[in-house]
Amino acid sequence: MAKRGRQLTNKDKRGSRRGASERARQAAPRKKAPRNGGSSGEERPSFLWKWTKRLVVAGVGVALLGAVFLAFAVGFAAREIPSFYQLKSTQNAQTILVRARDGSEIVELGPSFGVWLPYNEIPDTMKNAMVAVEDKRFEDHYGVDPIRLTGAIIEGLTGARERVGGTSTITQQLARNIFLNSNRTYDRKAREAVLAMALEWKFTKEQILELYLNKVYFGGGAYGIDSASRKFFSHPAKELSVAEAAIIAGLVKAPSRYSPTADVQAAVDRAKVVLRLMREQGYITASQARVDVDTVEIKQQAGTNSVRYFTDWALPQLDLLLPETSAPIEVWTTLDVGMQRAATTAVKSNVPDGSQGALVSLDGDGAVLALVGGTDYVATNFNRATDALRQPGSSWKLFVYLAALEEGYTPESRVTDEPVRFDGWSPSNANGRNIGETNLRTAFAFSINTIAAQLGNEVGFGRVASTARRFGISSTVSSFPSMVLGTSEVRLIEMTRAFAAVAARGESVEPYGITKVVTAGGELLYERRKPPRRTLVPEYVAAGITDLLQAAVQTGTGRAAQIEGRHVAGKTGTTSSNKDGYFVGFSSGITTGVWMGRDDARRVPGLQGGRAPAQAFAAFMRVAVKDRADIPFDTELNLPDWMIEPDDEYLYGDPDDYYYIDEQGNLVDPGRTEFEDSFGVPEGSDDTSPLTPEPPPAASEDFLEEATGQNLPPDEPPARPPPNDGEPPSFEEVFID
Repeated sequence: MAKRGRQLTNKDKRGSRRGASERARQAAPRKKAPRNGGSSGEERPSFLWKWTKRLVVAGVGVALLGAVFLAFAVGFAAREIPSFYQLKSTQNAQTILVRARDGSEIVELGPSFGVWLPYNEIPDTMKNAMVAVEDKRFEDHYGVDPIRLTGAIIEGLTGARERVGGTSTITQQLARNIFLNSNRTYDRKAREAVLAMALEWKFTKEQILELYLNKVYFGGGAYGIDSASRKFFSHPAKELSVAEAAIIAGLVKAPSRYSPTADVQAAVDRAKVVLRLMREQGYITASQARVDVDTVEIKQQAGTNSVRYFTDWALPQLDLLLPETSAPIEVWTTLDVGMQRAATTAVKSNVPDGSQGALVSLDGDGAVLALVGGTDYVATNFNRATDALRQPGSSWKLFVYLAALEEGYTPESRVTDEPVRFDGWSPSNANGRNIGETNLRTAFAFSINTIAAQLGNEVGFGRVASTARRFGISSTVSSFPSMVLGTSEVRLIEMTRAFAAVAARGESVEPYGITKVVTAGGELLYERRKPPRRTLVPEYVAAGITDLLQAAVQTGTGRAAQIEGRHVAGKTGTTSSNKDGYFVGFSSGITTGVWMGRDDARRVPGLQGGRAPAQAFAAFMRVAVKDRADIPFDTELNLPDWMIEPDDEYLYGDPDDYYYIDEQGNLVDPGRTEFEDSFGVPEGSDDTSPLTPEPPPAASEDFLEEATGQNLPPDEPPARPPPNDGEPPSFEEVFID
C-alpha cells in the first residue's frame, strides 16, 4: 500500500508539468509595449536598411534586364554569323598595292596563306602552346573570361601594364580578326565580346581553335600556322617541334617585335616564356621546357628593299584616313623610288662599322621623298627615322638661335666666347678653348657651346623649349640649362620637319606620305587636302637663321655637306662620347636629316655630325636635287622698324607684321577670339580693327606738377607703358599684359 501511494498517475504528471510552466511564465520578464501604441514585436528596420534593400532589388532588376538584352544580342549575332564552312573558305586579310609618287608599283602587301589544317591534323604542341600563352581558361569560358576581364580592369585602375598575354580570349581575338578592326574603343570591345559569345554559342571549342590557328596573323604577311611555319622554318606546320611551336605562339602578341627574321633574340626570349607557361599548365614536362630554342634553324630571308621602312610608317595611318574596309586597295604615296635607292646607298656607304643609320628627306610641302630606318630591314625592322629617340647634339642649337633672333639679335651681333656657369653647369667648347669676342654667325658656324649657353640663359631655357615645340618637336624637352646643347632625345623626322619649316621661310611643314587611296575598281576613298600653313616666325627671323645655317656649311662644321654649284644650309650635331652623329640641312627645296649611331648607345670612335652624317647627306642630295634648279637663299634682313628705329612712333608697328606668342613662348593663332580680346579689341565692340595704343606723353606728370605748382587731375593710365631707358620694349611688354 505504501509503495502504490508514492506513484503518480499520468493525470498527476500532466498537472505537475502545467504548474511548472505557469510558474516559469510568471518568473519571465514582461516585454514593454511599444510607445506608439502599435503591436509588440521587433523594432522597425532603419532608413538605411530600407534603401539598401531597394538598391539591391533595383540592381538585381537591372542585371536581369541586361542579361536578357545580352542574350538577345548574342542570339541575334549567332544567327547572322556565317557557317563554319563559309568562314573556312573566306579570307579576311586585305591586299594593299603601294605606288610611288610617279604611279609605279613599289610593293604589294597582302596575305600569305598556307594549307588549311583540320583540328585533328594540327600538332598538339601547337594547340597547347597557343592556349597556354593566349587563353589558359579557353576550355572553361563562354567567349569572355570574367577572371581575365576583372584582372584587366584592375590593371587599368592600378596602372599595371606588365602581363604575359593580352586581355582578350582566343575567341575574342578570332571575332576581331574576322569581323572587326583593331581600333581600341569601348564600342569595338563591346561588339567583340558579343560576337565572341555568339561564336561560342554556334561553334564547338575545336572549331573555334581550328579557325583561329588557320587565320591568325603571325607577321610578315603570314596568316595561319602553316604559312608561318613555311615562312620561318621552311617546312609545313604538321612538322612543328615544341620549340618552333613556342616561337610561333609567341608571335601573336606583337608579330613585328617578336619576328625571328627581325630580332632573333626577342623571338627566343618570348618563346622561353611560352615554354614556361606550357610547363606550369601541364602541357609539357620539365625536360621539354628546357629545350634550347637558340638551336632552332630560322629560314634565311632574302634582302628586303628599304621601302618597307616607309610603308611601315605610312600604312598604319590608313586606320585614321579610311572607313572600315577589307576591300583590296591601292595607296598612292609621296615616295620617290630613285631617291629612296640613293638614300639607302648613302646611308650604307657612310655609316661606321657596327653602327646604324637613318635618313628622312622632305619636299617643300612636307611630302616624304625618301625614308630609311636602318641599314638592313630584314636584320632589324626597327624604324630609327620615325621611332628612335636620340640626342640631336648641336643641331638643336637651331632653336636656341631662333629664340635669340626673335629677341633682337642679328647674324652680325657681337657676342663673347668665354667661360660661363649656370646653376652649377659649366659648358666647354669641343676644342677646349675660347676665342673671345666674335659675331653670332661665327659662333653658330663653329658651334661654340659657351655662346649657345649664354643665349639660352638670356632668352630663357623654357623659351628655347617652346620654340622647339612650335617647330614640331613633340618629344619631351628638358628645360635644364644643358638642353641648349641638344641633350633632349628627339626623333629624326621631327628635327627634319623643323629645318623644313626654316627652308619654307618660317612657315609650318607637316610630313605626310599618302596622297590618295582608291579601290581596285578605281573608287576614290581618300585624297589629301593641303592643310593651311602657319607663320611660325617673321621673315626676317627665317632669313637670319638661314644665314647662320648657310655659314655653317660654307665655313663651319658642316663643310662636308657642300654640293658643288648648289646653295646648301644645315647644321651638324655630335653628342658626348660620340654616341650620336647628326646632320640636317636643305638645298633646292629639299630638306634632309641624317642620324648615325649604335642602337645600344655605345660610343662610336670618330663619329661626328660633320663627317659621316654630313657626307651621307651630300651623297644623297647630289642625286635628289640633280633635276632641280638651284635656289639661292633669302638671307636679306628686312628688319622691323622697332629694331632699326628706336623712336616712340616706331615702337609698336603694324600688328599685321607680327606673329604672337604667349607667356611661355608658344604660338598664338591671331584668328582666335581670345586673341582679339587680349590684343586690342574690347569685348562687345563692333570695331574689328586693332586698337592703336596712345603714344607716351612728352613730359611726366611729376614734371608738369612741379613746373606749374599745382596738382594735375588724375588721368587714365596709358594704354601701353613707355619704353624703358630709351630701349625698345620686348615683345611681351608691347603685346602681353
